Amino acid sequence: MTRLNWNWLGVVPFFAFAALFLILPTMNIVIGAFQNPEGGFTLSNLAGLASPRIVDSFAISIKVSLASAVLGCLIGFAMAAAVVMGGVPGWIKAPLMTFSGVASNFAGVPLAFAFISTLGRVGLVTMLLRQWFGINIYAMGFNLLSFWGLTLTYLFFQIPLMMLIITPALEGLKREWREAAEVLGASTFQYWRMVALPILFPSLLGTFALLFANSFGAVATAYALTGSSLSIVPIMLFAQIRGDVLQDPHLGYAMAFGMIVVTGLANLAYVVMRARAERWMR
Repeated sequence: MTRLNWNWLGVVPFFAFAALFLILPTMNIVIGAFQNPEGGFTLSNLAGLASPRIVDSFAISIKVSLASAVLGCLIGFAMAAAVVMGGVPGWIKAPLMTFSGVASNFAGVPLAFAFISTLGRVGLVTMLLRQWFGINIYAMGFNLLSFWGLTLTYLFFQIPLMMLIITPALEGLKREWREAAEVLGASTFQYWRMVALPILFPSLLGTFALLFANSFGAVATAYALTGSSLSIVPIMLFAQIRGDVLQDPHLGYAMAFGMIVVTGLANLAYVVMRARAERWMR
């Protein structure tokens, strides 16, 4: 008689949670994207994605995601390099990495409220700049409820996420590689251009893809911050499912299906690049 393996009992809650809140909702979205209100098969929902308003919403979302991913990668990489290679004291590194772990998961309504309280029209920093330095950032063209305002807000969790992911890759750079480059007469710039960056490139590209997917699917922060003033895909999708715009939930399913495809490709790129990067670090 085959004995029951109780080792699997500990992962039952995980599989149950994944099935209830990830697999089944995803299947419902995919099926709903190809159904009409009567439950029959149709491709009209996917054809509806070609409407100018939905195309514009996807374009804005992709631009915001690209901007926040690029800036998050650049700033996060610079900070991680300073921590790993810049001789930052341990008493600074440990709290910084702990804060990054917290900040990378800080999003939604609390993050939107924090930025409105800080950089809104009557936010703390906005008022201090106006009263102490005579600088009115809104008169200079800044608007928190805009493309760059949302991108700036996303950077709050994009930069820490970049630091968390790229720090182990930087720590995996062997000292012997730099010493060998210096023995051969390479400068610091040449070492980074010819040795370090080619090795780190899969990690950088994979992390960029992950940051892109992370911001592309964010809805609570964008909705709480901008409301309907910035028509990105998650906000349009939220309105469609609620029936506020065209009262067509199945078109909302099609939009969600489109988001699944975009984020799925981005996450697939991250997994592939991460696997390639790990081969160099063994």
